[in-house]
Amino acid sequence: WVYVAPRVQMVDFLPPSIPILEVSFDYTSNILAGKLYGIPVRGTVAHSFIMSFRSLEEVQPRVLSPLEGGEPVDLPSLAESWLQRVCELLGTPSDKPNRGELAAFVSYAIAFPQDFQGLLDTYCVMRSGLPNFCAVALALHQLGYRAIGVRLDSGDLIQQSKETRRVLRACGHPLLLRPGFQVPWFGSIPIAVSNDISERSVEDFVREGSEIDMVGVGTNLVTCPLQPSLGCVYKLVEVNGSPCLKFTEEEEKMTIPGIKAIYRLYDAAGHPFMDLMALENEPSPSVGQELAVHILGRRGEATKIRPSAVKPLHRMYLRDGQVCEELPSLQEVRSHAQASLNLLSPVHRQLRDPQPYPVAVTEKLHLLLVELQNASQ
Repeated sequence: WVYVAPRVQMVDFLPPSIPILEVSFDYTSNILAGKLYGIPVRGTVAHSFIMSFRSLEEVQPRVLSPLEGGEPVDLPSLAESWLQRVCELLGTPSDKPNRGELAAFVSYAIAFPQDFQGLLDTYCVMRSGLPNFCAVALALHQLGYRAIGVRLDSGDLIQQSKETRRVLRACGHPLLLRPGFQVPWFGSIPIAVSNDISERSVEDFVREGSEIDMVGVGTNLVTCPLQPSLGCVYKLVEVNGSPCLKFTEEEEKMTIPGIKAIYRLYDAAGHPFMDLMALENEPSPSVGQELAVHILGRRGEATKIRPSAVKPLHRMYLRDGQVCEELPSLQEVRSHAQASLNLLSPVHRQLRDPQPYPVAVTEKLHLLLVELQNASQ
């Protein structure tokens, strides 16, 4: 699950309607991942759970005690009475909401009264899912509980989010409704969406002013359709102290010879602007000192740069098959990755036509590369 910040900073190189998104993954719906790695587990009910109910008579157990204590209440009956009032408010015939769906919501609410949330699109969002959710959420409110969210999983998610927010606000407005509907927090119930969410989807949600608070990313996270495979190969760069090179006419498949050190170079604004490869025995680049580098993929003369900060990237965790430095925890890896992404300049992070992030080699490493290329030819 991904939380999309409701307030995002606009940048002047994009049209005013296209913001830079601040996105972070907060939870997983994979229970095994939660068990093995300590990732907080969150999710909602499945369509199959909702479809397994046919009527309120199937709900067992049926009673729920108020949060502050007291006599248990028959929740199916209370929810059905609220459904009549919700349908009257919304101008929806009371026989339209699916009673099996209502039973599923009630059963879930009895099991998880402090974590109740509704999946609204099993049948029809506006005619069934949303009225049923509101009815159960208002019944829980009467017993002292607060629903925590809804999820939309199909259709026009942007338009449905706006319609859902309108209904939630109407149910919670203290002026428009008769006594019993004055529930101010109801209008701010979080709206989550799923269904093949991608970076483009998130951009559309923000640009079109949706009422979406959270997105569930699944397929496009684990399958990476824009780059379905990552070409990684193992090649020798040095044999018995002698640098070596895999030479090919395809420049992108040639290796960079020698044992190397890697540095990240930062500009005056604190953004990394280049990663630099150097031979291991070369001195580290100096802050404020002009340096000639050759950017990979570009032909021609060297480029002159002057970094405002330099950070070594290479860390040795395994040596001769043995762990020689304590491995970071999953939370440390996550925090490091998020911090690194946040430091990137907006020109590299923008969704549309981002500027490529350059990787370069030092003059000494470039000369070694040219020397080995010439020898191979």
